[in-house]
Amino acid sequence: MKIRFNLFLAFIAAIQICNGQTTPAKEFHDEDFNWTILIPENFQTVSTEEWTKMQNRGAEAIEDTFGEEIINQAKTIFVFRSNQFNYFEANYQPFDPEVDGDYIESCKNVNALIYETFATQIPDAKIDTASSVEKIGKLEFQTHSMKIVLPNKMVMHQIMYSRLFGKREFSVNIMFVDPKKGQQMLDAWKNSRFSD
Repeated sequence: MKIRFNLFLAFIAAIQICNGQTTPAKEFHDEDFNWTILIPENFQTVSTEEWTKMQNRGAEAIEDTFGEEIINQAKTIFVFRSNQFNYFEANYQPFDPEVDGDYIESCKNVNALIYETFATQIPDAKIDTASSVEKIGKLEFQTHSMKIVLPNKMVMHQIMYSRLFGKREFSVNIMFVDPKKGQQMLDAWKNSRFSD
């Protein structure tokens, strides 16, 4: 099964990453997308090794739910975290509408897959979802948000922003349990810039 492979895989795993390095607020620039963002202070860099472990656990949850192998084509741009369950991630992967089909329809299918995976893996959780289109700067992004209330009453939020740049899908994923950390990440994302 080829799906868009985003933060929700790590979110499903819901494990703790340890031993990152605390970073002061710093400007990050990605030349491929001509994108500049200010990463909030007190967010730690997540190592590639730890992020891969989290993605693998998430992929296993999806494979267990749907009985199909997951193909990960995503290239990580960055992953930061603050405390245990507050993650800020950006990635891209190939997406050719001539091969992969209609992009908006693909977004809807991925959103349904995410919902079904959580509903199957955590059957006692209460899950609310919403999808919309949101502008970041002058660019429109497909947005999918989830609020998951776990049986222990922990409330997790996951917001995925995605759009095509030519034949590449760019995604920013924000996951949080701490509303203040969530707002820091949302503010950083919404104030980021894509240059021409």
